[in-house]
Amino acid sequence: MEPTEKALSSNANRFSNRGENALAAIVFTDVESFTTQMAAKETHTLNLIARDFSQMQQICEKFEGQVLKSLGDGLLMYFTSAEKAVASAIEIQQAIAAAAANLPEKDILRHRIGIHLGDVFFNGSDVMGNGVNIAARLQTVASAGGICISQTVYDVVKHRLPMSVTYVGLRSLKGLGEPIPVYQIQPPQVVKPTQQKVFISYRAQEPDSSLAKEFYDALMGAGHQPFMASESIRLGENWPQRIETKLQHCDYLLLLLSEQSATSEMVTEEVRRAKELQEERPNGKPIILPIRVNFTFDSSLNYNLRGYLDCIQQRHWHSPADTPNLLTEVIQLIAEGGKPEESDTNGEVPLEVAGGDRPPLPYAVPELPEGQVDIASVFYVERPPIEDRCYETIIQPGALIRIKAPRQMGKTSLMARILNQASKQGYRTVPLSFQLADRKTFADLDNFLKWFCASVGRRLRLANRLSEYWDEIFGSKDNCTAYFEEYLLENLTTPLVLGLDEVDCIFQYPEIAADFFGLLRAWHEDAKNREVWKNLRLVVVHSTEVYVPMDINQSPFNVGLPIELPEFKSEQIYDLARLHGLDWDATKISRLMKMVGGHPYLVRLGFYHIAKQDITLESLLETAPTEAGLYGDHLRRHLWNLEQHPQLAEATAQVVSATEPVRLESSLGFKLHSMGLVKLQGNEVIPRCNLYRQYFSDRLNETH
Repeated sequence: MEPTEKALSSNANRFSNRGENALAAIVFTDVESFTTQMAAKETHTLNLIARDFSQMQQICEKFEGQVLKSLGDGLLMYFTSAEKAVASAIEIQQAIAAAAANLPEKDILRHRIGIHLGDVFFNGSDVMGNGVNIAARLQTVASAGGICISQTVYDVVKHRLPMSVTYVGLRSLKGLGEPIPVYQIQPPQVVKPTQQKVFISYRAQEPDSSLAKEFYDALMGAGHQPFMASESIRLGENWPQRIETKLQHCDYLLLLLSEQSATSEMVTEEVRRAKELQEERPNGKPIILPIRVNFTFDSSLNYNLRGYLDCIQQRHWHSPADTPNLLTEVIQLIAEGGKPEESDTNGEVPLEVAGGDRPPLPYAVPELPEGQVDIASVFYVERPPIEDRCYETIIQPGALIRIKAPRQMGKTSLMARILNQASKQGYRTVPLSFQLADRKTFADLDNFLKWFCASVGRRLRLANRLSEYWDEIFGSKDNCTAYFEEYLLENLTTPLVLGLDEVDCIFQYPEIAADFFGLLRAWHEDAKNREVWKNLRLVVVHSTEVYVPMDINQSPFNVGLPIELPEFKSEQIYDLARLHGLDWDATKISRLMKMVGGHPYLVRLGFYHIAKQDITLESLLETAPTEAGLYGDHLRRHLWNLEQHPQLAEATAQVVSATEPVRLESSLGFKLHSMGLVKLQGNEVIPRCNLYRQYFSDRLNETH
């Protein structure tokens, strides 16, 4: 929140004679959910903020800082040293956390802190300038109990901190023109040993719901704080924000993994977000506890979930007879603050493909075995001339193909077929997903390129010889080039085709991305003159949704053959209907397309359930734009993502409410198109389909 500023009397004339610019470390603090707490118990909350302000001011002065003013629920502090500003902020968060360990929940305020080092202007008792604005915006992206710092602060303190700092990527902050690099410090939290926050992820059907409720009751009885949507979210509440907040604060994510949740976009998104938070934080939380509910280990699981749950030991529930032992085991582990043992999968993610007897998975499957792969599926829809053009290109020396589209458009399915075609030519193929890389892999370019070289070599069944080729005298890119040129490619008698999937993971690390893609570009150019590089062919795949947090003027990669996957056409949908055993005429095809357009995943999902007689076309169309309908899970995922980007949410509300095409700010239109939510019509946009128009008209216009 941004309450009215109120000068502290003790500092009212401290800078009355300055009237000058100065380099300063500015610290902004803020209380999470302050407005909600004030609305519930105003006097009590004001007493709590006064209590915390007193302690924060003492610590600030201890580190030779000065509190300039109060901002209702936060303080604006000034330091002449970035190092002292950060040390003060860390001690503040540690002191508040230590005090909270002995307080009831109602007496705890959770503070966020932002710090920036830059020029500010002192004007009487006030301080202003871009340096102040950046610090104020940084605290809005900090987690509760956390500290976010700018690049200028990080450069000063990075070698002097007693704890780790996590680079959280480029963030677009309100009021600032360009995204800025943000780093987060998460001080050690003092947690009551017997109380943990547990987010229960489950699907609303049996036996999942009953099992979730049993865990909820047992955890409550053991003194923990479980969160279960049906028990905790009230009618009319902003559930995307509530889900995000609970995930940010939870210690454990208890994942009930059933056949339904395995194809759920929301479940995948919850686990993805939990992994993201886990890797950002020194305490490694939230810890994921997967329990398979009547769901065997060889059952279909989308690739993303397999990657997220890789190496995590998973329990299994077969019947109510298993419940008591599972409850005891999980509650004991949570009470001890433990984590599940690691399972030995050696980082290999098995191939899973949704066939005709299973619903399409939310994400395509990027990982393929080496050599020729049988991927003959009657449900794959070709989009001429794309496939033929890719097959022609991949046999060209030094070929590079870039495949991009929003999620669920079939990018990785196309990559699989290109690699399969290359295998038929006798080429070696290596599919590599960057999702398999731990966050620490992206710590620096040298570490990342070593991982890249070792991963490719491992899949070629070649020994790791990095120590022989990595020489500190040369740069990382030169070492990587030598490893490929003198070792990996040298040991092959046929061309090598690398399928690089999920390269989205790299884009949030701009320095690594620029160097890595520059390296691939250089190899591609070298293939025009040098025989060894003619034998390397590249297929690069990424979702255009990666553009959402990026500066759109920074092109991630612009060489090679670009492939952007279009929607299905009516003739293709007609053929797909026949493959599902549906004797549909043009009228029925038109009715479905009017609702979902030619979206590959939404069309296939509808055909699957209609063919299984789970639903009729009439019922599907009636309930489609609701959360109770077949596409509710898909729509909730998009809503959750929009809520994390208020400008995009507002723009979407504007587009779906209009009866004519809307002209948006260029970057907003581009990003909504990248998410797959709108279509471009010249310089204007329209909703991609009626499904999005109807759903977002209802949900977004409630709050925008």
